[in-house]
Order: sequence, then structure tokens, then C-alpha cells
Amino acid sequence: MALLSKKNEASAEFEILPEHLGIIMDGNGRWAKKRALPRSAGHKAGANVFRTISKECERLGIKYVTFYAFSTENWKRPKEEVDALMNLFMDYLLEAKSDMTKAGNSKIKFIGEREGISQELLDLMDEAEEETAPHTGTTVYLAINYGGRQEIVSAVNSLISQGKTQITEDDISTNLYTVPECDLIIRPSGEERLSNFLLWQAAYSEFWYSDVLWPDFKVENLHKALSDFESRNRRFGG
Repeated sequence: MALLSKKNEASAEFEILPEHLGIIMDGNGRWAKKRALPRSAGHKAGANVFRTISKECERLGIKYVTFYAFSTENWKRPKEEVDALMNLFMDYLLEAKSDMTKAGNSKIKFIGEREGISQELLDLMDEAEEETAPHTGTTVYLAINYGGRQEIVSAVNSLISQGKTQITEDDISTNLYTVPECDLIIRPSGEERLSNFLLWQAAYSEFWYSDVLWPDFKVENLHKALSDFESRNRRFGG
């Protein structure tokens, strides 16, 4: 099972932190609709929250955090919304290039399938990974064109290509995109489902739900989730 991160000076308010935190960034569209704004405005506001929360995860000393940004199913959305999301990823990476090199110590990694993503965006993703590879702080996984079932299939196909004829749980765990175990999954917006996110890694995850839409999610909400996690008695099926 995943180990838990011990507190550091920045996170003195917590005795125990999750080693791997998963966050489903949900509610951008509803946030925009409530304000009579285009859905793209909600995604832009959500991207700003992503920056804030990822920086707080690094400050607290959380080792891994995976943000669910764009699922394999999201291609079914209207083309204008998908295009706006892809442009937003581009803008984020262009803005973040200097931010990642001048401030913070996070390492960024992208998980998911590359098919369907423009070469320009793929190049920026590769650059971001290369530039932050030496960093030793939080590893931020950004799940783009990602699906949990697809990830498991990819791991199995990788093992088959290695000549494996019998596959163990450890084999699959070591061939996933992210570290195997996820200690805590946060989903705002009032929905209470995984939506094909970290299916293998979530076998013994704790879950924390909130009615707060992602663009309204604040550091205080993160702290509340971490405080609740700290109080739970995790028995891993025992």
C-alpha cells in the first residue's frame, strides 16, 4: 500500500498527508452557466484554480498529485469546447514555462494517450516534462486524453510486448502511468463517481466530495479534505 507523507514545516497543521492525491476537476461548465458565460470561461477559471492548488500541494509536501483534466470521453463534447480546452492547455504551458523554471520545484508529467492531440501541444508537453525533470518537489501528473480502463489496457499490452505470458498485480502496477496507489481522491461539484479516473490506483482510496464547483475551490477546501483524510481509519480491506 502507498506510504503516507509525514508532515514538514509547511504542513505542521497535518500529522499525516496522502502520498498520492487525485483530483477530479469538475464543475467548470456549470460554474460558467450560472454566470451566463461560455463554458470556455469556466475552464479558464478552473485552470487558475489548478495553478493555486498544485502550488499548495507542493508547499505542503505532498509527493504526487494527479489532476484529471481531459478524459478520453471528453472528445464527445462540442468541437468548439474541445478546441477551447486544447487552446487553454497551450496557453497554460506557454505561461508556465517561465513559472516552472523561476519558481517552485514541482515536476510535471502528462499521462494519457497522445493520439488526437496536436503536434504543437505535444511538443510543449514534452518540453515541460524535460524542463522540470530535475525538480525534486511534488510530481504533478496532468491527465489529458486519459481513461482508467485505457491505462490498464496499455499496461497489459506493454507487458505482452515484453513477452509476459502470465501477469501479476505487481506487473500491472509497475506499468501504469502513475505511482500505483492513490490515498485520497477529491471530487468537487456534487458528483460522486470516479468517471474512469485512476481505476487501478483507487482500489483502497479514500474519497472526499464537495458541492463546491471547481472554479470556486479554494486552498481552505483542500485543507478540509486533508483534515478529513487524516481522521479516517484506513484498514485496506482488513
